[in-house]
Amino acid sequence: MISKNLYVQLIMRVVILSLTALIMAFSFFKEQYVLSALLFVLFFLQTSLLIKYLNQSNRKIAFFFNSIKNEDFTLRFPEKGNLDSFNELNQSLNTFNNKIQEVYLKNQAQEQYYQEILKQAEIGILTFNKKGHILFTNPRIENLLNYTPLNHIKQLAQVDKNLYEIFKNITPFERQLFQLTNERETIQLSIKSNEIALNNEKLTLITIQDINNELDKKETDSWIKLIRVLTHEIMNSVTPITSISESILSYYKDEKGIVLAEQIDKNKIYNTAKGLEVIKNQGNDLMSFVKSYRSFLNVPTPDKTLIKVDQLLEKVKMLVSQEKGFDNISFELINVAKNLEIYADDKLITQVLVNLTKNAIQSLKGADNAQLKVISGITEKNKKYIIIKDNGPGIPPDIMDQIFVPFYTTKNDGTGIGLSLSKQIMHLHGGSLKVYSVPHKETSFSLIFE
Repeated sequence: MISKNLYVQLIMRVVILSLTALIMAFSFFKEQYVLSALLFVLFFLQTSLLIKYLNQSNRKIAFFFNSIKNEDFTLRFPEKGNLDSFNELNQSLNTFNNKIQEVYLKNQAQEQYYQEILKQAEIGILTFNKKGHILFTNPRIENLLNYTPLNHIKQLAQVDKNLYEIFKNITPFERQLFQLTNERETIQLSIKSNEIALNNEKLTLITIQDINNELDKKETDSWIKLIRVLTHEIMNSVTPITSISESILSYYKDEKGIVLAEQIDKNKIYNTAKGLEVIKNQGNDLMSFVKSYRSFLNVPTPDKTLIKVDQLLEKVKMLVSQEKGFDNISFELINVAKNLEIYADDKLITQVLVNLTKNAIQSLKGADNAQLKVISGITEKNKKYIIIKDNGPGIPPDIMDQIFVPFYTTKNDGTGIGLSLSKQIMHLHGGSLKVYSVPHKETSFSLIFE
């Protein structure tokens, strides 16, 4: 920012310098050598003064930007006592300095704010460059790894060699789980990677989270849900047995003790037989429930082989074709990827697909324009999938987190182990079972194979 007076001063000096040069040249050609010599001296003097004038301004501006570069904002130029042009220039430089100082202080405040947030974060944060030099860590990551200070990722080898290998070879957007054991405890770490650019340099950003607490909470919630379901099922079976037993006992025992045989009539004998029959049925139901629980706990280790997905789905279609209501729906197999193969246990995966497909057929009972699609393909992340999708009533949001709980069911004749067993089978395959539902529009169960 240069003042208007400074421009005027420069123009006037240049004009005077030019006129002196012209007069000097004219005098020289008129052979007025003495005058020419005097004008030459004047020209030289004017040139020196112009250079000095410019240097004075340039030195001031250079000194100003040097101070800015060194983050020194205490510099102030006098705004009075000089030529008007210099006073205006000094005023402009001081104003510019104030603006830069405001921006700098604001950025400093924001940086301190963000630094404080990172320090208080429950997630460990670390950045390092291509050479492995660590540029930033927050206290949480040093606490998780029980090592400080961290200056280079090679230091992680002293924490755990396998952890160092993960950091050394991790790629952007990769996620890994790592179990770290030290003299204090064993913790389960979730490690996520990202790539950021700072000052034209690519940096790797790592976030580390201790997921033990999350896992403990999920495990506790699962146990609570399981105990609630088990209690409900057992109480449903035991309560009628207790009630009927008390009624039958009252036929044969009163306040005085065991009643005499002649006091027992045919009606009491008939009611006793009916009551014992109910007790027997309730006992059988309870035994079936226990057997279901045993089958859930004893899922065999998958015997994996290469399976052609199109043949697998054709087999599933044939197995469910006898299901009641199958003829009233539009059933479609869609193979997005041709000649797709998965490495899995044929019997177990068939069991999962048949169970999910039967559930979908049952949910479509009585629905208009009932549609069921079984889709297979490969995701953008190169993961193979099979999706069972229907347009039935769907799953209400309030029970979405309950459907995979063992023995939870909304069916009168259901055991409640189908979905939980299917999810367990997918976990044994290293994959996952995910659900998505928009009631009365779309419900899908996705088998994702790693």
